[in-house]
Amino acid sequence: MNNDKLFFPAIFHKAEEGGFWVTFPDLPECMTEGDDMSGAYEMASDALGLALTSRKEDKEEIPKASDIDNIELGHGEFVVVVEFDLRAYQKKHNSKAVKIGSK
Repeated sequence: MNNDKLFFPAIFHKAEEGGFWVTFPDLPECMTEGDDMSGAYEMASDALGLALTSRKEDKEEIPKASDIDNIELGHGEFVVVVEFDLRAYQKKHNSKAVKIGSK
């Protein structure tokens, strides 16, 4: 990941009980949910960050983001492009881990 900002399409599915559950076509291991659109987007951003940083740490390939025009959607589904900012994510999640690792 040379770039600090990556953009991946997410499929937002309307949940029967309300809110949304979210999947990423390019990252099958990445799923989350939220009580409303704002919460679902925030959770999707965090889940995307976790999936991408896990892949990076495991030296796995970071897939190229799908073209949103090529994503098939079912009833009640829509695509939202989710931004992942590597630098901001590392500041938010890894600051303690970095301090522990360096002596």
